[in-house]
Amino acid sequence: MATKRVRVRAAPSPTGYMHIGNLRTYIYDMLLAKQKGGDFVLRIEDTDQSRFVPDATESFCRTLKRLGIIPNEGVWLSEDGKSLTQRGNFGPYIQSERKAKHQAYAQQLLDMGKAYYCFCTQERLDQMRLTQEAAHQPTGYDGLCRKIDPAEAKRRVEGGEPSVIRLKLPKEGSVTVNDAIRGKVTFDWKLIDDQVIIKQDGMATYHLAAMADDHDMEITHILRGEEWLSSAPKHMFIYEAFGWELPVFAHLPLLLNPDRTKLSKRQGDVSVESYLDKGYLPEALFNFLALCGWNPSDKQEIYTPDELSPLFDLSKINKSGAIFNLEKLNWLNNHYLRLRPMENYVSMVMPFLPADEKDLDFKRRVAVLFWERLNLPSEITNLSSFMFQANLDYSKVSLTWKDHAKDEAIERLTAAKSWIEQLDDSKMADVKNLEEQIKASIQSKGWGNGDTLWPLRVALSAQDKSPSPFELIVAYGKERSIKRVDEALAYLVK
Repeated sequence: MATKRVRVRAAPSPTGYMHIGNLRTYIYDMLLAKQKGGDFVLRIEDTDQSRFVPDATESFCRTLKRLGIIPNEGVWLSEDGKSLTQRGNFGPYIQSERKAKHQAYAQQLLDMGKAYYCFCTQERLDQMRLTQEAAHQPTGYDGLCRKIDPAEAKRRVEGGEPSVIRLKLPKEGSVTVNDAIRGKVTFDWKLIDDQVIIKQDGMATYHLAAMADDHDMEITHILRGEEWLSSAPKHMFIYEAFGWELPVFAHLPLLLNPDRTKLSKRQGDVSVESYLDKGYLPEALFNFLALCGWNPSDKQEIYTPDELSPLFDLSKINKSGAIFNLEKLNWLNNHYLRLRPMENYVSMVMPFLPADEKDLDFKRRVAVLFWERLNLPSEITNLSSFMFQANLDYSKVSLTWKDHAKDEAIERLTAAKSWIEQLDDSKMADVKNLEEQIKASIQSKGWGNGDTLWPLRVALSAQDKSPSPFELIVAYGKERSIKRVDEALAYLVK
């Protein structure tokens, strides 16, 4: 028998931002589809109209595109990027447009005795939950309407009585989910709620709509967060009720805060858009999230998507939650920032340098100075702020080397000023040549590097820690460098 073509799907709801955990799922979808030569489908699950956010789908697609995650089928942006289109032979790919299909499947489940109408009011359901909680019982529907004769239930529905449709799940025995990550997981049927599958507005809930659409679209692998594992028995029940072949289920571990609590908005950013807006590069986010809970090698941390896809293995994903290690993300972002072409990098950091500084060449040199020191483009604002100050404050830093005398620092800075004044333009543009020339001048005086370069560096920065004096002189240029040295000398002699 021929092997079925692998088909995976991203199935977001258009309810706002893209969660960083969902992005990891979409990365794995893409890697698996690419590895198997299969299809990656984007389906929009918008049956919960109360939570619908206008333009959320367009924003979602644009975010995926920035990250290089491009589905080859389903909903996507038009060529001009201003509207949505649907591509493929299994549409429609917007779930609300499949309402009639879902209702037909629900009717078949009713006819098979696998579902029933429920007429319980919200007030009864709320009171039932309160009673269960007070008695320290598991909360869930008590099955009152399971007992109603189907013919009577049909008459009540046709008479206009408000109702929903629930699955009629077994109440005895157990069910085993075969998960690609966790292996076999067994559940007692008596602990599983009779799930609503059609709401009063006629829209299907996720449980029916997603499974029906996954079957109709021939999805072979369902990758999703572990919070859906407890719902898998309901989804298997639907598949088995219709005699459909089960897909591969893979429930991914949660992303966790360092204290091992669930990653949540209360403790930090969780939206992909927020990270991108802060300056985290798409390639860094992709690399980082792909390795959250999985790594094909303990000897490598830097991967491209093309390197990851042939190595991807669902069975090797860790079962336990993955820590969202911001330090590692910053390290990766620093790595990818340094790989950016010079002009691209400069254009990224320029908005974070003072707008009132009109010397663009100076700003560019400052940008280059901090290139390898940044985790995020925005960090350059604080790191370089001293370079744009009219006057530096030396009161909180020592201009003298260790316990050396102030007169020595004055002597060293006076000499350094003359060396800078004598530099030709070719020396001002190259840090290595500048370093060689100044160190040669220091040696000719019989001085030490530390007792000369420390006061020079501090004179240029007024910082305990900063780039080297050679880097600072190149970035400042001759005139600004001399002005800084003069400021330091004036501070020392007053």
